Amino acid sequence: MRWVSKLRILVVVLAIFLGALAIQAQDETILVVGHAENTDSLDPAHGYTQTTGIVNRATYNTLVTFPDADASEILPMLATEWTISEDGTEYTFTLRDDVTFASGNPLTAEDVVFSVERLQNVMGNPSFLAEGIESVVANEDGTVTFTLATPRPSFLAELTNYAFSITDSATIMENGGTAAEDAAETDTAEDYLNGTSAGTGPYILDGWEQDVETILVKNPNYWGEEPYFDRVIITNIPEAATQKIALEAGDIDLALDLSRDQTATMEGNENLIVYSGPGVQTHFLLMNEDPELGGPVSDPLVQKAIRYALDYEGYKALWGGVTPATNLTVGLAGAYGEDQALSRDLDMARELLAEAGYADGFEITLSYPDYSSQGVNMNTNAQKIQSDLAEIGITVTLNTQELQVSLEEYRNGLQGFGYWFWGPDVLDPVDVLSFLPGGKVAEERANWTTEGVDEEILALIDAASTETDPAARVEIFAQLQDYLKESSPFAPFINPAIQAASRADLQGFVFHPQWGVDVSILSLSE
Repeated sequence: MRWVSKLRILVVVLAIFLGALAIQAQDETILVVGHAENTDSLDPAHGYTQTTGIVNRATYNTLVTFPDADASEILPMLATEWTISEDGTEYTFTLRDDVTFASGNPLTAEDVVFSVERLQNVMGNPSFLAEGIESVVANEDGTVTFTLATPRPSFLAELTNYAFSITDSATIMENGGTAAEDAAETDTAEDYLNGTSAGTGPYILDGWEQDVETILVKNPNYWGEEPYFDRVIITNIPEAATQKIALEAGDIDLALDLSRDQTATMEGNENLIVYSGPGVQTHFLLMNEDPELGGPVSDPLVQKAIRYALDYEGYKALWGGVTPATNLTVGLAGAYGEDQALSRDLDMARELLAEAGYADGFEITLSYPDYSSQGVNMNTNAQKIQSDLAEIGITVTLNTQELQVSLEEYRNGLQGFGYWFWGPDVLDPVDVLSFLPGGKVAEERANWTTEGVDEEILALIDAASTETDPAARVEIFAQLQDYLKESSPFAPFINPAIQAASRADLQGFVFHPQWGVDVSILSLSE
């Protein structure tokens, strides 16, 4: 009898416990975001994808930031103010004195130094952003001074990137992290930071199962305004059509990657809000400069022929948006607009192919990931590229690859003829330097080095990264864009529009060109 009584008591206690959990779950505010995930890592020193940007925007802070809706100005974040030396090479930041990390540890100048030096030394995908920083020093008065190798007018804009998230040095070192010069070989904190976060943002990473879902919960030690939602679930829904179905069924609150034809059918639905606006991703073809990898597409005449062969109006009809003139993102200061983009000219394309010795065309393989981004299906575009180039005699075999496999090949410069898209690292025209000789994409991925490049172009590239006079910058970047239109191993063909939708009572959604969406500013109407 005693055991029966104990069992009854246990059942009662369990029922009370589950009931309490149910009440808690009912009271919890949850946001579910449907998104085509492409996360490589959530460690700020390693991750460098669109999804990483969304997550780390919520879990970390940077010294400075942009306004919620655009990139029109630089605003304080963890830094309250800053000074710049007369020669433009030293930036000194004063930190907020009321900030703690999620762990409860106070933010210090040493954490800033650790975060930047770890970014530099682990040699992760975003580490190149810290090149040109000669030193970062914690001063006795609690300020932090960055010393640059040369003046960089874009430096503050660069610091808004989540790669410069300020991390909790004590917590990371307790879990295998280091900022030492040999961090590339000795730092082991990435796995820890893929399971939780060590930042000062409004949320904490509560779990990440790659290509399934990411879960965020409120940071009880957040120094800023408390976010509305207790929990945010970013669920991986690769297909735009499936996102639309899930939103209409009420399974998700926000769909980030819809297509133009889908949002058109959602207009007028009183239960939904449809968003369409300018995007910042540029879809482009990469033609490897190494003849052993690129074959015929390593020839500048063939590269130019392919640029003339693409049906730019057709891509706009599919996705909306604008035709880019170059890989300098339309809308950034000094970027050419659509009026200066190339138009399709098949006669010119055939003439260039003949001049290159390919009057009868050739066969080539196009490699690209099986992936959709912001509603743009890369398979659809690849098939259209195949059709466009067939009109000038180029027979394209499509090589669809798993995302991470294709990304690895692309990043290691192994794709002879590839199809990719690019979102700017920095919301400044210097971003296009990645696509010029010696730049990250040009050299590492297309094998386009500075060897043999006209000295005048190399001088322009050097001047572009240091010139501070606004009028002079516009002129320099105009000349570089003219050069890219005439001679480059890239063929940019569409800047698609952003197509998203949410439930009608979700407030605050805006697409940001730096981090996509900031879930901490979303709420429900009461």
